[in-house]
Amino acid sequence: MTSVISRGTSVILLTLFATCWLISQEQTKAIDLSAINAGSGWKVVNRTATLLEEEGKKVVRFSESAGFGIAWLEDVQFSNGVIEFDARGKDEFQKSFIGVAFHIASADTFDAVYFRPFNFKTPDKVRANHAVQYISHPDYTWNKLRAEKPEQYEKPVSPVPDPNGWFHVRIVIDSPRVSVFVAGSKTPSLVVDQLSTRGQGMVGLFMGSPSGGDFANLEVTPAVAR
Repeated sequence: MTSVISRGTSVILLTLFATCWLISQEQTKAIDLSAINAGSGWKVVNRTATLLEEEGKKVVRFSESAGFGIAWLEDVQFSNGVIEFDARGKDEFQKSFIGVAFHIASADTFDAVYFRPFNFKTPDKVRANHAVQYISHPDYTWNKLRAEKPEQYEKPVSPVPDPNGWFHVRIVIDSPRVSVFVAGSKTPSLVVDQLSTRGQGMVGLFMGSPSGGDFANLEVTPAVAR
């Protein structure tokens, strides 16, 4: 029992150490979401974006559509570092899939972490275990991972956010390790090793089929190479 506890504690401490190391490396870049419809700097695939303002916060709202959608920054190459954002989906079964994509090579080739808000507060334990998901397209879709590597690349979220409200996400990428923190927690809800071999790429917002979603306060903090 002692050795198991020690290993678990070591994993958490190493994750937190990596998180602190990454934060300190380079200044955070706040992404101007108001430029998403300006015709330059952003590429929007299979969605339309509407700009809103809520209580002084700039919000981008994406339309719903069949198939996944991505909006990425064309001039930002990202390797390791931290991606932070606020997101808002809805508590409607199989209608809300929202997150970020990174190491994007094209509209079909990327890694992503996304959330299923309709599973946040469900009493169904199986569904609750599918609240946050890592994927790597085109080779590792969510259904392939669930069939071949069950419960390895999707987990419950803690603390549990309001499924209809805003929640804050912090993703730490120290390749190949990806750690996902929610609502200011110091304990990751999901920790995985990337399944792709891409070491860098573009960064963007992600929605699964047929979801739209709201995003705000997107920030990217690249890490300096060790």
